[in-house]
Parts: sequence; structure tokens; C-alpha cells
Amino acid sequence: MTSAAPSPTVPTRVAVLVGSLRADSVNRRIAETLRDQAPAGVEVQIVDGLAALPFYNEDIDGDHAPAPAADLRAAVAGADRVLVVTPEYNGTMPAVLNNAIDWLSRPFGQGALSGKPFAVIGATPTPYGGKWAHEDARRSAGIAGAVVLDQVVVSQSTIDTDVLGDPQVFGRLRDALGTLVDHQVQAA
Repeated sequence: MTSAAPSPTVPTRVAVLVGSLRADSVNRRIAETLRDQAPAGVEVQIVDGLAALPFYNEDIDGDHAPAPAADLRAAVAGADRVLVVTPEYNGTMPAVLNNAIDWLSRPFGQGALSGKPFAVIGATPTPYGGKWAHEDARRSAGIAGAVVLDQVVVSQSTIDTDVLGDPQVFGRLRDALGTLVDHQVQAA
């Protein structure tokens, strides 16, 4: 096997799935700031439309999947990397994120996540910063065929921390994006 790095003339495209639907959520603001401060050669695209996804149902999937599902699949399939930025809801990942991963996992073994380097970061107002949600998202994406980078995870509590205002904390989030981008994809 040989390592294949993205071409220096072609930007590395990172699709970002945000687990919160709230317009002013801290996780959406993290994703937007990472997009706005992306390093040279990196294109960060926040994949919108997760709220419009119907719950995954094989009866409505296939050649004529609903437009929001087809759009989601196309955005992730066209990306080089996938980053999830999510809070934690009741000890697990938000339903909207779980549903998106379900759509991206089909057809099994050939879904849009298959073979994509994948990482999870985020913040939530709990002592553990979303750790359980992040573990669940990584596990689910791995089952869906993503190449989960277990070393790239930031679970940040917002209880006493201004995530965007603390340079050290935001630096860890930015470093996680950098590590995901720098991950060497193994060519078959």
C-alpha cells in the first residue's frame, strides 16, 4: 500500500455535519469559524438540510431517494473528509445526526461514508463535553464504512468555557481539523 496525499493544487474538501439544528448553537458557530478560518488548501463545506431529511426508511430509498437525502449523499461523496461537530442529547448523539449517518450508510458497503476519513468534535454544557455522543457517532460511522480517526476527537464542556473565545480551547478544535485534513489515505 502507498500513501496518497491530496494534490497541493486541489483543495482538500471537508464536509461538515452539524448535530444541532439551532441556528445559533455553539456547535454551528464552531463549524462556521472553522470554515471561515480554514487553512490554505482546505475547503470546509457545512452540509445544510439535515432538518429536511425524512427518517431513514428503505421503502423510500433507492434510485429515487428524497431530494434532501440525495443532496446529503452527493455533498459527502464529493468530499475528501468528513467532520462531525455535535453536542450531546440525553447521553447520545442527536437524532438528526444519527439519521444523517443512516442515509449515508446506504447502500450498505457503498454508502457515501465508505472509505472517508471521519472525525468528531464538539461542545456541550455537560461535564464531559459530549463524550458519549462523540463515541456513538464514531462507532456508527465506522459501521457505515468510514475510516474513523479515533485520535481526532475533542469533547469540550461549555460549562465554564467560552469555546470560541478561549484561544487554547479553539486551538484544539482547529488542530483536530488539521489532523483530519493531514490524514494520509491508504491507496488500494
